[in-house]
Amino acid sequence: MPDPAALTRPAYLSLAEQFARAIEAGDLPVGHRLMPHRKLADQLGLSVQTVSRAYDELIRRGLIAGEVGRGSFVLGPGAEARQPYLPERPGEMIDLSILKPVVEAVHLDRMRAGFAWLAENLAAPSALSFRPNMVMRHHRAVATDWLIRQGVPAEEAGITLTNGATPAITAAVMSVAPPGAGIAAEMLTHHILMPLCTYLGLHLEGIGMDAQGMLPAALHDAARKGAIRAVYLQPNVINPLAMIMPADRRAELVEVCRRHDLAIIENDILNVMIPDRAPAFAALAPERVLHICGFTKITVPGMRMAYLHAPARHATALSNRHLVANWMATPAMADLLAQWILDGTVADLAAWQARAMAERHDIAAGVLGSAMPACHRNSLHLWLPLPEGWTEDQFVTQARQRGVAVAAGSAFRASDRWRQEAIRLALGSTRVEELRHGLATLANLLSERPEPLLPSI
Repeated sequence: MPDPAALTRPAYLSLAEQFARAIEAGDLPVGHRLMPHRKLADQLGLSVQTVSRAYDELIRRGLIAGEVGRGSFVLGPGAEARQPYLPERPGEMIDLSILKPVVEAVHLDRMRAGFAWLAENLAAPSALSFRPNMVMRHHRAVATDWLIRQGVPAEEAGITLTNGATPAITAAVMSVAPPGAGIAAEMLTHHILMPLCTYLGLHLEGIGMDAQGMLPAALHDAARKGAIRAVYLQPNVINPLAMIMPADRRAELVEVCRRHDLAIIENDILNVMIPDRAPAFAALAPERVLHICGFTKITVPGMRMAYLHAPARHATALSNRHLVANWMATPAMADLLAQWILDGTVADLAAWQARAMAERHDIAAGVLGSAMPACHRNSLHLWLPLPEGWTEDQFVTQARQRGVAVAAGSAFRASDRWRQEAIRLALGSTRVEELRHGLATLANLLSERPEPLLPSI
C-alpha cells in the first residue's frame, strides 16, 4: 500500500514512483494484480483521476499492463507483457474476459474474399482522397438504406461512418455534452464510457436500474438537477445484463427525455443479429437519438466499422467532432462493408453468429446448471452473480490462478449504489473445448467457499 504521507506534487507522478520502487525491489512480484483505481483512490484520499494517471504512467514505463475489465498487473522491471490473456501467449490461459464473436475458418475465408474483391474494385477516391465528402457519399446511401431496413428513420445528411463503435461513442458523447456537463447511464454500462467521461471532463451519473434496464423515475429525479445533457443506453443485449429492454420501458424513458430535453445515445451494435429486438429508440424519438449500428461483433473482428446516425439538431456538431477525433473512417473498409451489405454477407454472417451463440448458451447451461444466469440466447456473454461470501476481486483472482480469465463486474459499474458482486463471462472468445473446460472450472469454483490466497513458497 503506497504511503499517502510521502506523496509530493504532482501527486500522480509521486504515486507512480512509489509503485515503481516497489516493483523494482520485488515487493510487488510479476503477475501481482494492483488494486482497482477507485478502491485505491478511496484508501489514499485521492481522486480516481490521479490514480488513473499514475497507472497510465506505469503502463508507459512498461512496469504494468492494464486491461479494461481485467485489471492492472505487474510486469516487472523492463519485462515484456506476460499477461496470459494477451494473444501473444495462447494456450496458457482460457480467456473468457474479452468480448469477441465466435470465429471459424469461414470468417477468414470471407475476409480474404473481401480483400480480393477490394483489389479488383477499390475506387480511386478511397485510395487517393483526403476529403471525407469525396469518399463517403456512396457509403452514406448504403448506410441509410441499411438503417431504414432496421427500423431506424435515417437520412443521408445524418450519417457518419466510423472505425467501429468506440470512435462512434466518443464522437456522440462529444457532440451532446460540453465539458462540465453530465451524461446519464445505467449503473451497469459500457466499460469505455467511464474513462471516456473522465478524459472529456464530463460527469457520469449512474442511474438506478432493474432487470429491464434504466428506471424512468430515477432518470427523472437525476435530470431535475439540471446538469445532465444526454442519456447513454444499450437496450439490445450488448448491455452487461445481456437482456432486451422491453418496448414499454423504452417509451417511458423517451417521455422523460422529452420532458427534460435530453439527447439519447443508443448503442445497438448487435442490431440485426438480435431478431426479436424491440423497436429502436431512434424510431421512438428520432429528433433526439444518436444511433450507433456496429458490424465488428456481428461479422468479422477485422471489420471495424460502424454507422452513426444523428438527427438534424446534432448532425453538424457530430460531423465536426468526428473530424477532430478521427477525420474519417478507413475508406477501403467502408467500401468492403458497403459491398457486404449489398451482397448479403453482413446478414449471412450475423445469422451465423446468432446460431453460434445460441449453441454456446446451450453449452453454458449444461455446464453451469443451476448457476446459469438468465441472458438472451444470442448474447456474446453471460452476467454471472456470485454466491454470498465471494467478492469480485477474490473470484477473478482465484479463477486466474486456475487458468481462467474473467472480467470483474466493477469494470462496468458506473455507481456502487446498485452493487451485486458479479463477473462477466465471454462465450465467443475461445474454442468450444476450451469454453467447456473454462466453464467447468468456474462451476467448481462457484461451489466452493471462498478462501484467501496464501503466498506460495
